[in-house]
Amino acid sequence: MSDVRLAHPWLIFDLGGDMQVLSWAINRPGFVTARRIVWREVRNADLPRDMDVHDWFSRELTAQGYVHTVAFLTSRHVSSFTQKTVQIGGTVAQCVATVGLSNAERVGHRMDRRAMDWGTINVAVRLNCALSQAGLIETLSIATQARTAAIIAADVPLPTGPATGTGTDCIAIAAPPGTDDYAGLHTELGEAVGAAVYRATAEGAQTWKTEIGVKLGCA
Repeated sequence: MSDVRLAHPWLIFDLGGDMQVLSWAINRPGFVTARRIVWREVRNADLPRDMDVHDWFSRELTAQGYVHTVAFLTSRHVSSFTQKTVQIGGTVAQCVATVGLSNAERVGHRMDRRAMDWGTINVAVRLNCALSQAGLIETLSIATQARTAAIIAADVPLPTGPATGTGTDCIAIAAPPGTDDYAGLHTELGEAVGAAVYRATAEGAQTWKTEIGVKLGCA
């Protein structure tokens, strides 16, 4: 459906053409038009506390020709990405995700993570169906629900209760522009997006628990 390419420390999700994208990504958040969604892997040493991260990231994106992309930062190895495509009727949802849970949180609580490693869950979804901005907003809510359900099912224990995500998660939804306003759980679109995001996030969470969680007592 679309090309996903690993070029460490970058992961590039080529959408196959210009699409409207809705996200709260560090680069080009909100409603934008983009051809690619990219991830940049970082280590703690790459981002000292006194660094202007936006300025540094802008220079990194410029050097790669990715200024106009929607771009995530992640401390998860980009090679650990998961990819799931689900088709329901004529609706196809393709999800690419990286899942790290080192700074997991339970919604409604905050833990002191200042001396801890950072992780994040970054999810990108490409749709084949045209949506209005209202439809993109509802689709983003379904993807968020699916992400949360997958993390709850992964059972990552915290002092505040089972984790529901991390403090730095981000989700991006890409679709052709259109007039369809609806993407709820009763629709083909809602089912396809929910299934793709849930499966990609669940697989990524299980991989993280196997590789890292055991060391932290989370598996």
